[in-house]
Amino acid sequence: MTIARLGLVAILLFGCVGCDQVSKDIVRDHIALGASQSFMADTLRLTHAENPGAFLSMGASLPQGARVAVFQIGVSILVLGLLGIALFARLNAWGVVGFSLLAASGLGNLIDRFVRDGMVTDFLNIGFGPVRTGIFNVADVVGVIGFLLLVMNRQQAGQRT
Repeated sequence: MTIARLGLVAILLFGCVGCDQVSKDIVRDHIALGASQSFMADTLRLTHAENPGAFLSMGASLPQGARVAVFQIGVSILVLGLLGIALFARLNAWGVVGFSLLAASGLGNLIDRFVRDGMVTDFLNIGFGPVRTGIFNVADVVGVIGFLLLVMNRQQAGQRT
């Protein structure tokens, strides 16, 4: 591990997790739970939701102990593993960025789970006409970007061999 790699990982973690937590605080302070605000001809909605599950509320109906085991303990282990890969694995810069973004995504939502009684604040919803996404947050966007970077990086590596 080099100082440059450590710096890159730290900047991505602090920047992404910071933006995620600040955006969630703003939503909790300015939009009532369950309320929505519409922008850009309803293309973007800010809808305050508290999610006990994962993506699209998967796992929300699990018993409390199972949710803690999966979403707090399991995700904590996963985030540590992703950080270990980002810091110590033999990766190019895009691989470091991708794994760092995945770790930041998990950490942003993990902070919510530990300080908000197992709940994650979601608020972003995008749609065109009747087609809409589920409600998500900045950490989720960061995770998708990290995943896509890793997929594209892997495809480029495969084309070079």
